[in-house]
Amino acid sequence: MSYSSRRFQPNPPASEQAVSDLIAALAKPLPSSFVAFFKRANGGEGFVGRRYVQLWRAEDLIERNKGYRVAEFAPDFFLIGSDGGGEAYAFDLSSLDSAVLEIPFIPLDHRESRRIADSFDSFITRIKL
Repeated sequence: MSYSSRRFQPNPPASEQAVSDLIAALAKPLPSSFVAFFKRANGGEGFVGRRYVQLWRAEDLIERNKGYRVAEFAPDFFLIGSDGGGEAYAFDLSSLDSAVLEIPFIPLDHRESRRIADSFDSFITRIKL
C-alpha cells in the first residue's frame, strides 16, 4: 500500500478512566462530539479524504499540549493532533463553536489558524468506525 492511499486507522476505544482524566485536567470543556469519539476510537492515523490526520490518544493530549507550550503561545487553543508535518489540529476552547482549526506549529499563534471544519463530526465524517 502506498503512503498516499493509507486510510485512517483508528486505535481501539479509550478507557473511561483516560477520558475522565482528560476532562478533569481541563478548565474548559471539549466539544461533546470529540469526547464521544473516544468511545469509538482513541485517536488514530491515516488519510481522511485528502487530508492526512494523526489524532492523539486521550492519554497523550495534555502532555502534547504542554510540550508544544500551547498555554504560552495559543492559550485558548487545545491541540488534538497534526497532519504529520507542520500543522496541528485544534479547538478554540474560548468559543462555544466546535469548529476544528488548523494552526502551524511554528509560529503557534492563533492569528495563523484557519477553520477547516465546522465541527469535529464534519472533520471526521469520512472515517467509517
